[in-house]
Amino acid sequence: MTDRLSDRLATAREEGFVGRRAETAAFRELLAAGRGAVVYVHGPGGIGKTTLLHHFARLAGRAGRSVVQLEASGVRSYEEELAERIPDRPDLVLLIDGLDDARTARETVHRELLPRLPADALVALACRTAPPMSWRLDPAWQGLLRLLPLDVLDEADSRELLTRRGVPPAVQEQGLAFTRGHPLALALVADVAALGGEAAGPEPSPQVVRALLASLLEAVPTPLHRTALEASSQVLSTTEPLLAALLDVPDARPYFDWLCGLSAVESGARGVHPHDLVRDALDAELRWRDPERRATLHRRASAYYQRLFTREDERGRQQAVLADFAYLHRDSPVVGPLLEPVARGAAGAAWLDRLTVSPGPVTGGELVEACTVAAIHEGIEAARLVHEWSRRPEAETYTVRGPDGVAAGFYTLIELGGAPPPGAPEDPAVRAACRWLDTYGELRGDETALLVRFWMSRDEYQDVSPVQTLITLRLTHHYLTGRQPAVTLLPFADPEFWEPDCAYMDFARLPAADFTSGGRRFGMFVHDWRRVPGLAWLAMLTERERSGDPFAVAPPVPSAPLRVLDREAFAAAVRDALREFARPDGLRDSPLLETRLVAGRCAADGTGARERVAALREAIRSAAAALEESPPDRRAFRALHHTYLRPAGTQARAAELLRLRLPMTTYRRHLAAGIGRLTELLWQEELEGGGAAGS
Repeated sequence: MTDRLSDRLATAREEGFVGRRAETAAFRELLAAGRGAVVYVHGPGGIGKTTLLHHFARLAGRAGRSVVQLEASGVRSYEEELAERIPDRPDLVLLIDGLDDARTARETVHRELLPRLPADALVALACRTAPPMSWRLDPAWQGLLRLLPLDVLDEADSRELLTRRGVPPAVQEQGLAFTRGHPLALALVADVAALGGEAAGPEPSPQVVRALLASLLEAVPTPLHRTALEASSQVLSTTEPLLAALLDVPDARPYFDWLCGLSAVESGARGVHPHDLVRDALDAELRWRDPERRATLHRRASAYYQRLFTREDERGRQQAVLADFAYLHRDSPVVGPLLEPVARGAAGAAWLDRLTVSPGPVTGGELVEACTVAAIHEGIEAARLVHEWSRRPEAETYTVRGPDGVAAGFYTLIELGGAPPPGAPEDPAVRAACRWLDTYGELRGDETALLVRFWMSRDEYQDVSPVQTLITLRLTHHYLTGRQPAVTLLPFADPEFWEPDCAYMDFARLPAADFTSGGRRFGMFVHDWRRVPGLAWLAMLTERERSGDPFAVAPPVPSAPLRVLDREAFAAAVRDALREFARPDGLRDSPLLETRLVAGRCAADGTGARERVAALREAIRSAAAALEESPPDRRAFRALHHTYLRPAGTQARAAELLRLRLPMTTYRRHLAAGIGRLTELLWQEELEGGGAAGS
């Protein structure tokens, strides 16, 4: 007897079926029990639900059961199906695939079909989403509903699938790396390989990507919805405010809600994100189809993250969002490999989220754990220094703890001036750092340097690891939002390995501050926050991320070297600037134009004379506005306002405008207080590098 085509297809499916051992065992058990049950198979598109239902049908047929397979989209009425195709038999096995077209399809099966089936019928349903909570909470379903969520295949099963489909071993490695065990993607890789095409690799072929998208993604209602989906593939996680920034719309709620409803989009503590394979497919297609749109999305994401660092009310999110900012650099050939825990997308971010950093400097048992980690990697002398520095006000030690609550690493920060703190431990790193600072650091007034004295993972020391990534992100948050240091000094046990990455981050090699500790030579790197302030630094990293040659993007520097004024000269320059403030060209010769105060407020390409004058005026106005907001300083502000910012003509007239009805000497006292307070605020901004840069 001649085989039917359907039989040949069924045989081919069965021969190509791999994995799903737990699901197969569960279904065999239900077949053997002979009791009624509803098996609910769910998972994202292309994960293998249809293939598994075909496998269940073969198992049921071999067991002698009466098998009926339906596709939900082809069912006009379950009343007709019950009358024509679904027999009223106790050995019935009914399989319904594709309950995704509309919410009512699943509810119709629940309300109209299942209650009318024989009590001993075994039903298998396949849907992209899990069953509604009402199904799971309904007492009538207790003991009847069996959930089978599908995930990707493991490496062994993935390799077996490719082997069965004739994919050569040399091609399999690329396929495994790209597909990450996704069954449909593996099948597509095999199809393209059979046709002689390139199925996977660093730049997956468009035909694979298009096929993946066609199967994995829901229908896209509008071009802006498509952009929303593309945008979600470019960032680590998507929130509603971020999506509004990426789409450049005032209200992204409809598009965010739509994303949340997609079966290929998952939700987590950080926001929503596409399934990793969907993300890869979208990103790969966007690379070759519209690279400019991809660059625009990266630029908008970076600008959104940077804006968070200009707002005091966003401190809670600033720490977490650094991982999102780092994710934008995942493709960098320089720093991308070092961001591997973040570059792995949602899974990597979830692992980072399982690590915690002590909320404050550690003492007691936590300090003992840090000392133990230091002793393991750098010896007893290092452990002694960690312990001794913990007693000093200049130093703080923080531990990184794993999911088990045990210290997985630590780091120690020391605030330094131009000389070692009196009575501090004898530390070769501090001695070398202070020697360099005293000679070349140009620290002024209250300026300090931050030395990252120790940083290490318990298991990987200073190698790439989730702990190293988290420490890097926390240090970055400290640089940007804490008491900003004038410079940061960062030592490495293997400076040659880290040098390209430090150069990318604008940390310059500093051989003059190298030191030896515990018999090991450490290399020092430095970043000067006075010359490249925090927000300008983030902007530079954004440009480097987009550049084909990141090192061709030079750090933003003023057109002329920064002018370093001591406190007395700075105060004199402020007084002169106030006297000339009302004149249109009065500030053009101010020495303040060449200071860090003004440089920090100028864009990297906006350092012309006119821009610097405008930045200086804005700095003075901002400081004056801060005085106006402070009740104790309000009279001092009025004296400044009527004398310099909006002159009244004479000091006597200014005093009258103040309505103080006080002697001129009292008015002058208020004016002197205003100048002094204004100078203090500007000096603080000078030391911190210009707080409005890039805003």
